[in-house]
Amino acid sequence: MNYRRVGKSGLKISEIAIGGWLTFGASVDTQRTERIIKTALDLGINFIDLSDIYARGEAERAIGKAIAGCKRSDLVISSKLFWPMSDNVNDRGLSRKHIMESIDNTLARLGLEYLDIYFCHRYDPDTEVEEVVRAMDDLVHRGKILYWGTSVWTSAQIERAVGDADRYGAYRPIVEQPRYNMIDRHIEGDILPTCEKYGLGLTIWSPLAQGILTGKYNEGVPAGTRAATTDWLKRDLTPENINKAQKLTELAKSYHVTINQLALAWVLRQPQVSCAITGATEEAHVKDNVEASEFELSPSILERIEVILGHTPNLGM
Repeated sequence: MNYRRVGKSGLKISEIAIGGWLTFGASVDTQRTERIIKTALDLGINFIDLSDIYARGEAERAIGKAIAGCKRSDLVISSKLFWPMSDNVNDRGLSRKHIMESIDNTLARLGLEYLDIYFCHRYDPDTEVEEVVRAMDDLVHRGKILYWGTSVWTSAQIERAVGDADRYGAYRPIVEQPRYNMIDRHIEGDILPTCEKYGLGLTIWSPLAQGILTGKYNEGVPAGTRAATTDWLKRDLTPENINKAQKLTELAKSYHVTINQLALAWVLRQPQVSCAITGATEEAHVKDNVEASEFELSPSILERIEVILGHTPNLGM
């Protein structure tokens, strides 16, 4: 496993991380969660990414049980807040009240004294950025979080957070967590340059496009898969994208790797990317994904990928 700094901070995380969206506390039971996390840690993964909204807190509880007994300093644990956790009008968003109450609830579910990174899971139009920045700064000073970051914020919103932090002598965000993969490259236009300008790292979610870039939909939609049971993939599960996945699968085979390893290595080609967050419902998924950390994409492979994707080459240089 290789490790990267999170932006300009001194914090180092594994290039392949494991996340709890849609799995832990939901589709994956407690015993399997513990086996998956043990496998991940044994293979060198040190970063576990969560959110309070994942399974309405159950993902945090499941991970809390799975890491009980682990040496805390060996782990980098993050969580997020923003989405409503109840019908209470204040149990949502990024108000100071919600931030202060949410961190305590998250720490209790995890059984931890602090988080390594606390993410603002979306931008809150109802709360001034100054209020968010000052609250996060207070959590750092109180020792409840070590760093904070943003998730799915625009470049202008990130700039505002950095500017307000500098203006009030507060801790800056050190990381943005956007969606990024071979199918969705929107961050290359402005998010990547903004993060580079201000020294933020990027922890990427959905690097496999919710399974499209694993090849599972190459021959149709299998029963019981996410595409068969939800509407989340409607936008991306198009004939054009399936055709790309099929061609990428063949390209990956020619280099003796899987398509998901190719897709993860492609995300990691960007030097500002700190890690790719992967999901897992089996230990084998973790083992397969971890190997992407050792697969380097040469310029010739990248050019072949760009031809398949139909994009102007962007080699991350």
